Amino acid sequence: MSTPLILALALLLDALLGEPEWLWKRVPHPAILMGRAIDWLDETFNHGDKQMAHGALGIMAFCLIAAMTGWAIADLSFGGVLEVIVVAILLAQKSLAQHVQAVADTLRQSVEQGRSAVSQIVGRDTAQMDGPAISRSAIESAAENFSDGVVAPAFWFLIAGLPGILVYKLVNTADSMIGYRTPRHEAFGKFAARLDDVMNWVPARLSAALFMVSRRQWRAWPVIRRDAPLHRSPNAGWPEAAMAATLGVALSGPRSYEGELRDFPWVNAEGARDIGPKEIDQSVDLLWSGWLVMLGFVILLVVVT
Repeated sequence: MSTPLILALALLLDALLGEPEWLWKRVPHPAILMGRAIDWLDETFNHGDKQMAHGALGIMAFCLIAAMTGWAIADLSFGGVLEVIVVAILLAQKSLAQHVQAVADTLRQSVEQGRSAVSQIVGRDTAQMDGPAISRSAIESAAENFSDGVVAPAFWFLIAGLPGILVYKLVNTADSMIGYRTPRHEAFGKFAARLDDVMNWVPARLSAALFMVSRRQWRAWPVIRRDAPLHRSPNAGWPEAAMAATLGVALSGPRSYEGELRDFPWVNAEGARDIGPKEIDQSVDLLWSGWLVMLGFVILLVVVT
């Protein structure tokens, strides 16, 4: 099978099955294995006066192992079937949509239940959130994770096959664990964070385009160009600004991390701020609309290649 055909089938398989609990209760998900490897790297080598070098060398070594694993799986692909399964496992469209939808569903029951649900998908403080803050957090998570968990893995599989998608997932996992500007990880995780920025540069902008194109909201483009750079991440602002402009809501703004209120700027500040479950529902619909446009593009590649 061609690479685009494998990706198209994997996108459909992920959309159909998502993350089957019965399977991942019995065997560890690849992301869990990657996380354990990063934990081991952190505990073993994050010390001394050469933390940046230790972190960079460790990530490069793990990237090599991930690429070699990808090549080995491709050699045992059984006509591409195994590749389809592996790629589907490494995509997260249905799982993302389910987690975001759960926030809307529980928020309809009570603010407390909404806080509990959104705490599963964001890293900020949730204990004092009201309904609009919960909704913004869920929608922001939808936008950013569509880029990180769906578009970027698909992009790197198209570019470099199984080695590409496995290296991307390893780097993205490392960034989520050690890519923070904290005393412990400022130096050790810097290489992982910068590499993740590089690998997400194109997918983040593609994600913004997918949101805009899927709803034919061409007027969103000036807002995206204006507000994407407001985000502290060089990439996350693009899907977030596109989601905000396409839905007509304001995202980001002040929020609390570890008890400290941070005054982040509003994205699409002119959008609605008093939002709730309905807008979360709309963000889930937009996730599927963007996914459908991406699937259509991949199928087009199947036809022309």
